[in-house]
Amino acid sequence: MMVTQDVLDEIALSREEHRRIVDLIGREPTEVELGLFGAMWSEHCGYKNSKALLRRLPTTGSRVLQGPGENAGAVDIGDGLAVVMKVESHNHPSAVEPFQGAATGVGGIIRDIFTMGARPIALLDSLRFGALDNERSEYLFKGVVGGISFYGNCIGVPTVGGEIYFEPAYSENPLVNVMAVGLIETDKIVRSRAELPGAALLLVGADTGRDGIHGASGLASRELSDSTIDQRPTVQVGNPFLEKLLIEACLELHRSGKLLAMQDLGAAGITSAIVEAASKGGTGVEIDVDRVSRRETNMNAYEIMLSESQERMLVVVRPEDVAMALAVIGKWGLHADLFGQVTADQQVRVVESGKVVADVHADYLARAPEYVRDGKIPEWEGAAAAYPIEQIPQFEDLNDSLLKLLASPDIASKRSVYRQYDHSVQTNTLVGPGSGDSAVLRIKGTGKAIAVSVDGNGRHCYLDPYRGAMGIVAEATRNVSCVGAVPLAATDCLNFGNPEKAEIYSQLERAIDGLAAGCRGLDIPIISGNVSLYNESNGKAIFPTPILGVVGLLEDATRAVSAGFRQEGDDVWLIGPADAEEIGGSEYLKVIHGLVVGRPPVVDLERERKVQTYCRRAANANLLQSAHDCSDGGLAVALAESCMIGGIGATVGLTLGNRPEYRLFGESHSRIIVSAQQVDEKRLRSLALEMGVELTRIGRVGGDALRIADEPEISLALMREAWNRLGRLWAGPA
Repeated sequence: MMVTQDVLDEIALSREEHRRIVDLIGREPTEVELGLFGAMWSEHCGYKNSKALLRRLPTTGSRVLQGPGENAGAVDIGDGLAVVMKVESHNHPSAVEPFQGAATGVGGIIRDIFTMGARPIALLDSLRFGALDNERSEYLFKGVVGGISFYGNCIGVPTVGGEIYFEPAYSENPLVNVMAVGLIETDKIVRSRAELPGAALLLVGADTGRDGIHGASGLASRELSDSTIDQRPTVQVGNPFLEKLLIEACLELHRSGKLLAMQDLGAAGITSAIVEAASKGGTGVEIDVDRVSRRETNMNAYEIMLSESQERMLVVVRPEDVAMALAVIGKWGLHADLFGQVTADQQVRVVESGKVVADVHADYLARAPEYVRDGKIPEWEGAAAAYPIEQIPQFEDLNDSLLKLLASPDIASKRSVYRQYDHSVQTNTLVGPGSGDSAVLRIKGTGKAIAVSVDGNGRHCYLDPYRGAMGIVAEATRNVSCVGAVPLAATDCLNFGNPEKAEIYSQLERAIDGLAAGCRGLDIPIISGNVSLYNESNGKAIFPTPILGVVGLLEDATRAVSAGFRQEGDDVWLIGPADAEEIGGSEYLKVIHGLVVGRPPVVDLERERKVQTYCRRAANANLLQSAHDCSDGGLAVALAESCMIGGIGATVGLTLGNRPEYRLFGESHSRIIVSAQQVDEKRLRSLALEMGVELTRIGRVGGDALRIADEPEISLALMREAWNRLGRLWAGPA
């Protein structure tokens, strides 16, 4: 076939990559083969600009049962049980069609979990949009939230936590990252390796349509532009009711003990499923596309192989077990196509109408070229770091500043969003959204619980990718520690612009190094993840936005701690430094002064480790009534949130120094606000002395207002009025 530049552009391959393909296979590829290479060598599937950097991340640990390389990671939680976890992006589809883009993102991450044989038990989402005074941003925001609630609620998996931020940098290119968590017995984990020649390949679930063709290569692995915004045919359409049946059918097949391997069909559809299964297993596959059930007429092999129709699964069983598998699948009202077999020759062979239309070695497809580029630190970082923050005049009214921060969409209550999600289905949720720094889920049949959190900070990473990414590790693990859980493992999603630009590659490299340093310093392996690059619209990149999801373990579920003050007369304590004044990159500078400048806070990993360990030990000794970390908006916002969540006020005495706004609104790490009964003061101080942790009693719980230092008190009602601003935006004008 004649391979023109237009053809290569359609599948996001370069001319050099085309030459490499010709050298590998010794001839010009067929149309179908070129489509397979385009999909598998796309950034979305092949990680060609990030794989070399990802090797810098720590991925092993004493509890890790499965690290990167499978559909999801798995970590041992004892009692013969494991948590399976992963976070993935659906950014570009959500920019094109927000409802279905987000909905199918939920469906895809859930499939990654039950592909491992685990039952999905929780969802979390990390979202970024433009400022809500922008009509398109509001459209994207409402569409994405609607898609998440639609799919998650219908499928019966609770959405228990997440985060949402609003910055102009995401106006055209929103971020939709979804994390899923599942539970499985440690010795029952399923892999995707097709290792037995002669085994049968079954395609289970939905019929194949034309939706999603070139989703991996043409949409997810290129920048967005005015023309690609209208690529709705490349966005899949989800059916959560069908996926619910697929979950039950696949888990029953798993329980039969006859399942050899399983692989979901996500990006690149049948192509990625069979190539990955064969390459990991050291085998080949031969499939007949005429046996694939279709919901559209006249589909050819190219379209069938690259379709990303949802709710489909590749199941591998022995030939003698096909009848059993078909019976189980039929029991759940589904059908399966026996469309191929595993071979010993390591070739991926595709047959259409009796003719071989593709015949390529599995490893050629699975091993995309890797690029190591030279990065260049962007000029704006130096300018932002050198900005004379100390010359910014003090905003005199500190209470007014606090109310403005509480009303900021980044900080304002997200109740109007999470009330649309079912977070109680499956009856495992002990601490749900809006109640604690992490969600807490009971592990039925044990006395244990797990804590799950997902965090990111694009603004900090824009100002300093290394320091910002390290701070994300600190905050994500701190959120888990605040509820009393020991962080066990993490999953990441790396959202960046075009890595072919030196400035963007530099951001990616330094952010990965920051994640690696933070995870090593806090003993957190990253066991799964996803990379989403080319997040640019018309040449303008998003903020560099790594996202980290963390799972932690509580040995005693009854000791879980929430964020709200609970009882009149309790003491309010600050764990960590009381004199921190790092204001760079803060929400305060953005909201009050309209500035994104300075450098984000430093992370002292040793201090962070001690603060988190102290909080966990105090919680598990039943010494804490509440715990809430200081992050967005700093100490003052954390205090206000603890008051509003608990429905009770507090009086706090602090030394504010020459620049009180720095101490109140700076976002320094390693600080947690806790409350405790007065009778436990001695034990709290003794534990702090033993561990060498800074601990300061700063106030007392009580009343219906918050008073800080000598400032006038602010009533809970006034704070709530500001804090509920996002709900009013959602509801629209009165």
